[in-house]
Parts: sequence; C-alpha cells; structure tokens
Amino acid sequence: MATEIPVLKLGPVSVHFGEKSGKYPDGNQVLVRGADTLAAFDTPLVANRLDGELLAADLVVLGHMHEDHAAGLHRLGRARVYAHEADVDAARSWNGLAKHYGYRPEVLERMRAKIERDFHYVPRPDAIAYPDGASWDLGGGVSVRAVHMPGHTSGHCVLLVEPGAIAFIGDIDLSSFGPYYGDATSSLAEFRRTLEAVKDLPARTWITSHHKGVVTDRETFLALLAAFGARLDAREQAIVACLRESPSTLEELVAHRFVYPRHADDLYYADAERRCIEQHLEELARAGRVIEEGARWRA
Repeated sequence: MATEIPVLKLGPVSVHFGEKSGKYPDGNQVLVRGADTLAAFDTPLVANRLDGELLAADLVVLGHMHEDHAAGLHRLGRARVYAHEADVDAARSWNGLAKHYGYRPEVLERMRAKIERDFHYVPRPDAIAYPDGASWDLGGGVSVRAVHMPGHTSGHCVLLVEPGAIAFIGDIDLSSFGPYYGDATSSLAEFRRTLEAVKDLPARTWITSHHKGVVTDRETFLALLAAFGARLDAREQAIVACLRESPSTLEELVAHRFVYPRHADDLYYADAERRCIEQHLEELARAGRVIEEGARWRA
C-alpha cells in the first residue's frame, strides 16, 4: 500500500513533501495554481508518485538543472519546460549536462547510466531559456518571478510567488551539510554572494528543495541560513589547519575529505570534492593564507 504524500497548502502554492522532507535523492515538489495556468517548480523523485494535478501542469520552471530536480520530466511531455539561460543546455541534452557536471569521462559514463536508472533521466531538447527577472503570469493575480542566485549551479534561481511573498529557494537548502559547489559550473565565490543576497528577498515564506521544507519565520530562516553558510568557513579553516600540520598535494587533500564524510562514497564524490577544494585553495591563495610550492600546498 502506497504511503500518503504529505501536502502543505500556502495560498496558490502546494508543497508535496518527498521522503524525509525531500532529503536527497528525493526532493519537495512545488505546484503553483493560477486561474489559467498550473506551474510545477522542478520535478523531483516524489513527482513519480503524484498523479492528477501534477500531470495537468502546463509548465515546469526549473530553478536549476540537476538530476534530482528533473526526475519527473519524463511524465510531463506536454508541459513547457523552462530553465535559466546558464543551465538550459544541461536540460536540453546529455552533452550539456555532462559539461555542467564536469566530472572525469569514466565517471560521466557511469553517472549517465545511474541517473537514467534511478532518476528516470531524459533530455528535454525543447527546454526554453529564461533570463534573470523572467516572470510568468498564471492568471487570477498569481505570478512567478525568477531571481538569479548562482553558486550551486551557474543558473540557479530563486522563484518568487505572489501573492504570499513565497520564495522557492531550491538548493539553498539550509541543510547541515552546507552549500554544494562541486560541479564545473558551480562557484564558491558566487555562492557566498548569493548567501548575502537571499537575505534581501521580499519573502515571508521560504521553501527548500531538500531537508527543511518550509520556513515561515524570518528569524528562523536567517539562523538556518547563517548555519548553512558557516559550513563554508568551517571547511576553509579545516583545510588551513591540515596544511599547517603537513604541506599536501591537491590529491592528498581530496583523499582527506573536507566536504564529504570519509566513510561515504558515490560515483562523483571525489570529483566534486576536488572541485570544491580547488576553489577554496584559490580563495585562500588570493588572501595570502596558503601558497603552492611545486606540487604541494602549505599554510
């Protein structure tokens, strides 16, 4: 017997919670109902357990493109799919998504098989590019506006719904894991700027793709955001402490693990760890806190 999917209604918005409040690999499905148009924000795995309303969606707005946010697109062939112009190639083809990830060829080959099997991945060559500030009028006074907030991916956007000042903040997910910026199109520097900019959104409710789900109190949101962002400085401090103890190569730092737990592994963890550490080293070098000598880094 299928378990019932929890739903929270917020004016024109309904949030259908994935397993464990949308913890990866699942996510939280957001639907926005206007007088004329039904919009879906992303399509996580839980979308495969939703019928009725979801299948009637007229359009899908991707806040960003990753496999876990497109796991239900295969069910919505008639819907128009929109992705930010910096992420749209990743939605349109496997080659675009492979460049988006930026992993080693042998990892990408296995990654494609994994996401086709576990996330029902299909390219959407019909995906339509949207710019920062794009808006959708859903009828009856209900609207959606995209606010470009990159870092997680180059095209990551927050989707603002009115009425209600409801912000779908996607993978600014307020989790204890902290920010993810391990793909080729990710940016640590842009994520830092986004963590400041998201505070100024004209929002009263915040919805995450994963983990926290729905936050309705600003002070709670700001506290969760501060803890989420603090993971960046904690990783940076751990890298510097490691280099004070022993000058290390990049590969030695990757093996040490500053982002992912040492006991955990997945196809892309080493590649994502490397990309994250490289960006921290670049920041630290610019600040004069670390230096590269030969193949080794030291504090």
